[in-house]
Amino acid sequence: MAKISASVFTSHVPAIGAALDLGKTGEDYWKPVFAGYDFAKQWEKEQKPDVVFLVFNDHATAFSLDMIPTFAIGTAAEYQPADEGWGPRPVPKVIGHPKLAAHIAQSVIQDDFDLTIVNKMDVDHGLTVPLSLIFGQVDAWPCPVIPFAVNVVQYPVPSGRRCFMLGKAIRKAIESYDEPLNVQIWGTGGMSHQLQGPRAGLINREWDNAFLDRLINDPEGLSKVPHIDYVREAGSEGIELVMWLIARGAMSDVNETKKGNAPTVRHRFYHVPASNTAVGHVILENN
Repeated sequence: MAKISASVFTSHVPAIGAALDLGKTGEDYWKPVFAGYDFAKQWEKEQKPDVVFLVFNDHATAFSLDMIPTFAIGTAAEYQPADEGWGPRPVPKVIGHPKLAAHIAQSVIQDDFDLTIVNKMDVDHGLTVPLSLIFGQVDAWPCPVIPFAVNVVQYPVPSGRRCFMLGKAIRKAIESYDEPLNVQIWGTGGMSHQLQGPRAGLINREWDNAFLDRLINDPEGLSKVPHIDYVREAGSEGIELVMWLIARGAMSDVNETKKGNAPTVRHRFYHVPASNTAVGHVILENN
């Protein structure tokens, strides 16, 4: 039986990818950002996941406003880095896990969550930046990745509650897969930021850190926060944080009633600024 051993949460700022690709990680501005991921890199080498289920949002590369699914699971054998207007990032292609992805799709759809099945797509910085931050600059990603795209670009977007419950269904699906795989689920995006309008450049440290507190200790309560609170407090793009609730919903303590079963917080990091946003990063391990 497959199992979810850990969840990883991180921002996916495009400028972070550019800093990596252009050799700027040693600059004073970027040093504190990348130092926050030193633990994760070593930890990941020790964990050796068989598969990463990576929740992200597409930025008008695989999908456009002509057609944008609420939830889309990648079932392809491989995915190329997307050209987002200045050429694809110089990172390895992403190898998928079609069998597990198809199994998850079957199970989750039978649990009444409608998914779009994607057999071909390129993946943008929303997926490749987290891979670079956690795995480093490598010639090949160390394990297969299942891309799971969530619409947080065009309203209506899914509620935090819907995402949280979806995480539970994903955990059920993974644990019913008849192969002993060590699976990690990653939630990406956020934190507080706004890219346009009079509030462009908004960063709310207090909101972000309260979100991290509740993500760890009160995920069910956090899942009930309405969209307007995200927009008001975290900016128009802060709604990306609902994707973290999918990964949090897949952890053991939200499906079981055993006392003392809360996940172990292995790492927590927060930094401002990175480009025009805040960077948040948490690692939780299932007990």
